[in-house]
Amino acid sequence: MQEIAALLLCKLGGKSGSADEIKAVIEAAGGEADADQISKLVGDVEGKDVNELLAEGMDKLKDVPMGGGGGGGDAAAEEEEKEEEEEEEAGDAPVVDMFGADDGGDY
Repeated sequence: MQEIAALLLCKLGGKSGSADEIKAVIEAAGGEADADQISKLVGDVEGKDVNELLAEGMDKLKDVPMGGGGGGGDAAAEEEEKEEEEEEEAGDAPVVDMFGADDGGDY
């Protein structure tokens, strides 16, 4: 994946996306470049337009269901609110003398 990301960064930067450029981007980001993966990627995209490849990929993704259940988020939020309310109620305990003196005077 880092090879593809580096290729796209090269293309965005106006570069050709050669193996050396891809390697330089990966190493500049602190990664370790895999020469085999880079050469395979360069061979696969040679002579192809990156924008067309991305468009083809988007066409394939449009049929993939990407919705989530989504339900239950409110239930978790309500439960969290209840816990907060309980904590607040517990914090309103009456003030008592920790040392057992009943005189109510100064310490």
